[in-house]
Amino acid sequence: MIDASQTLGHVATVHPASTLVFLRHRLDFCCGGGRRLGDACQTAGIDAARVISEIEAEEAEKVADRWDDKPLPQVVDFILTRYHTPLRVDLPALIEAARRVERVHGSKPTCPHGLAALLQQMTTELEQHMGKEEQVLFPAISAGKVGGAIHMPIRVMMQEHDDHGAHLVRLRHLTSDFVPPEGACATWRALYTGLAKLEAELMEHIHLENNVLFPRALAG
Repeated sequence: MIDASQTLGHVATVHPASTLVFLRHRLDFCCGGGRRLGDACQTAGIDAARVISEIEAEEAEKVADRWDDKPLPQVVDFILTRYHTPLRVDLPALIEAARRVERVHGSKPTCPHGLAALLQQMTTELEQHMGKEEQVLFPAISAGKVGGAIHMPIRVMMQEHDDHGAHLVRLRHLTSDFVPPEGACATWRALYTGLAKLEAELMEHIHLENNVLFPRALAG
């Protein structure tokens, strides 16, 4: 049962299909996962009852995996294969496409100037972030270290997640919410489609760590 007093992170954890609805309405369930659903909807000018109805409809059509009851090493493995590996594949291609668009269409007022540089910065920071998780935090969690022993590295990772979230906001600003201008070339359209996918997957990625993996590991 979903109600507006529950947090976005809780709803996304217990009702995984809700992430599709949250993305549709641009409700931040990862870095902003601590906000109550009703409060977030009110701020966004959305009817919370409508959002809940849409979540229930998504659940009726699609059964999504829940990760709040699976062993922590299994959650870690899923994050590595579902999110870390694809990020390393997708980001270089997006950077190259952004450079091409800026180079060819730089004289147009709709050109997303600075997009390639932002994506390069995101790539550098995400690579450093994932490296720390893969080399230190995730092996510790998989080995059974919980509670205070991993409090500091988790705190650092969550702070960095906030930075990633800020970059996503900047991406939307530069690209007019990933809507290509009229007459955009195939590369430009594909770039914005890829950026929308990047946003969705990075938000799901951060949600799974912030609202599922890290709280469970800290609680032991």
